[in-house]
Amino acid sequence: MSFSARMALCLAALAACSAPAVAEPLRAIYSIRGGGLQVMQVEAVFELDQPARYSIRAQWRTTGMARLFGGAEFSGGTEGRFVGGEARPTRYAVEGTWRGERRQTVLDYPGGQPVLRVRLPPDNDGREPVSEAMMRGTIDQFSAVAQLSRMIATNGRCDGQAGIYEGVRVVRMQARTAGRDRIFPWSTAWTGEATRCSFTGQQVAGFKADDDARVREPQEGTAWMASPRPGAPPIPVRVEVPSRLFGSLTVYLMEVDGVAANALASNAGSSDARSATGAPPAASRAP
Repeated sequence: MSFSARMALCLAALAACSAPAVAEPLRAIYSIRGGGLQVMQVEAVFELDQPARYSIRAQWRTTGMARLFGGAEFSGGTEGRFVGGEARPTRYAVEGTWRGERRQTVLDYPGGQPVLRVRLPPDNDGREPVSEAMMRGTIDQFSAVAQLSRMIATNGRCDGQAGIYEGVRVVRMQARTAGRDRIFPWSTAWTGEATRCSFTGQQVAGFKADDDARVREPQEGTAWMASPRPGAPPIPVRVEVPSRLFGSLTVYLMEVDGVAANALASNAGSSDARSATGAPPAASRAP
């Protein structure tokens, strides 16, 4: 899986939302780090003011040494509704630049099926075209995790699957509940107890001619989900995904609504250091 695909996977995990606990949008700032350095910053806004609807917007850009591998700066998001607990996007739109080249994707969902309205560059970077059969039933990456998070808000678990199509590739995602962990302090990042969700993403369509066999292999990751402050819905507070360039990427929730995330955790002072399932090293180590 390419660096940009991993970024999409990472961002997909960052874009989670759930049944609304507050009417106001939730603004979160994340630091994505690899090899001990920040490689990307993400600002996400979760619109959760109606139980049957969702809207997620984000801005993200590469920082530091990551720009040497190809600077990226994007903004966009999705909006949709929940039907029987499942996310049904109505529009997905993202635009920005990658290595100095303009990129744009717009997807509409008439009848619940994705239709690619805009794609720049139009040649899909030499990728094989994705057939209608492979697109059928897919949703965008933000909506996929919104659906997953609705499950967490409803029953405390994160077991589910979805096909993700964002204009160039199809990835099959599967998530499973892996217990609860204590997220230990680092800098101003969020700290406290969180539900651990393990997820697997495997690209199944939209390959480049020069992709090696590793692109087709399943990619494993972990997202820790919790309410970042009292009364807020659960969102990712820490995420780990693999990266070919940096070994692994860790996503830290650094700020919520303009306040340092570590100052908002309602359970940060809990004496229960970790749950019976145990905390993996990622839950406690610094970058």
